[in-house]
Amino acid sequence: MDQRVRTVTLTLPFHLGKVNCYIVPAGSGFVLIDTGAPSGRRALERELEKAGCRPGDLKLIVLTHGDFDHTGNAASLRRRFGTRIAMHRDDAGMMERGDIFWNRKRRHPAIRTAAAFLFGFGRQERCTPDLFVDEGDDLSEHGFSATVLHIPGHSRGSIAVLTAGGALFCGDLLEYRGKPVLNSIIDDRAAALASVERLRDLPAGMVYTGHGRPFPGERLRREPG
Repeated sequence: MDQRVRTVTLTLPFHLGKVNCYIVPAGSGFVLIDTGAPSGRRALERELEKAGCRPGDLKLIVLTHGDFDHTGNAASLRRRFGTRIAMHRDDAGMMERGDIFWNRKRRHPAIRTAAAFLFGFGRQERCTPDLFVDEGDDLSEHGFSATVLHIPGHSRGSIAVLTAGGALFCGDLLEYRGKPVLNSIIDDRAAALASVERLRDLPAGMVYTGHGRPFPGERLRREPG
């Protein structure tokens, strides 16, 4: 495991599980991969402080996809740290509208409303990304030696981030349950399987998931899920 990657695991409301955010050194500052749900805001801010991240030091927030439990603190952190938010265009409407089913298969309106309530995602959490990232984009201008990969499946705009040091952040495409498997919530299974096949060929030393513990990249190459 890359000791420079600081894993922050936040508890979701109503015992609905946990979600991971990752603080990664980037030049003279830091990059944050995902932001958790609003209920974990104070805990995340404390971890950023422990890492030595102060206003002006957070160079970029990268959102792997648009779900509330990953984007819930992006707007607040942008205000506090003066940072920028990056995500794929195909998931932006989730954060802008507070609707995790935007650009996904249709769901009943009651489920949409309940999801927003459960994760505490209100109007103050809605925001527009500062920049859109896509396949092959280089993040080095933010002091972060890493490349973006488009990995649809969990959502249409899901992305992964591969650092020059071999850390692979894959959002909610995969989970680890003794071996790498697809996340239990998949919007497009065929697209997800194709995305996993792409990740198998990458020189990833460790794979960092949105939920659960990280695992060696060799497990992904040997057991693709």
